[in-house]
Amino acid sequence: MNRNDILLGLENDQLAQMHTLEAIMASTIMVMIIVFAVQATSLTPLTSSTANAHIEAQLQVIGQDMLSALDYSQYDQRSDLKNDILNWNGNEYVWNGTSYYSDTPNASSTLNSSITDMLTYIAIPRGIAHNVQFTHMSDTGRFSSIFYIYNGDPSDNAVIISRKVVLSNPDIGNTSTFQANTGIVDIDDTTDLYNIINVKLILWRM
Repeated sequence: MNRNDILLGLENDQLAQMHTLEAIMASTIMVMIIVFAVQATSLTPLTSSTANAHIEAQLQVIGQDMLSALDYSQYDQRSDLKNDILNWNGNEYVWNGTSYYSDTPNASSTLNSSITDMLTYIAIPRGIAHNVQFTHMSDTGRFSSIFYIYNGDPSDNAVIISRKVVLSNPDIGNTSTFQANTGIVDIDDTTDLYNIINVKLILWRM
């Protein structure tokens, strides 16, 4: 092997090493670009739709837990949710910053119930706006809704959680007084079934 062959071989080795080094550097740059892109995507603020979906999922869980706790009853006892309906005087209440208040004349101005206790403990400290609505069947066979608590029109990310409560004549006792106060009628005079109340809890972020 002459001197020129040796030099040519060394030059080829150097070129091969240079190409290998360039390939490694290019691969490293590509990996860094991919990592940067992934990190930048994960660190950017959530889009409106994603944020709304996250908020709605949270509110849904909170609302379901609240109604489940209120509707729980031990054997042969009424739930707190049913008791709140039975003790309702038919007025609409709003949160005034310190209590649930109604300006209806000749009626109790403040509302104290298990529902308001739950909302005061969970919803209000978290800045969750809320309405509570009772939907029932009217004497004409149509459904009618009455606000138990009303705090304004819900936003676009509001969620509705509902729970059905069956009322019977023995539960109510004086059905005439109950109907006069609430407007909820007896839908079946032939049985002890009085009406079925669909309690709707509407939650949204301000």
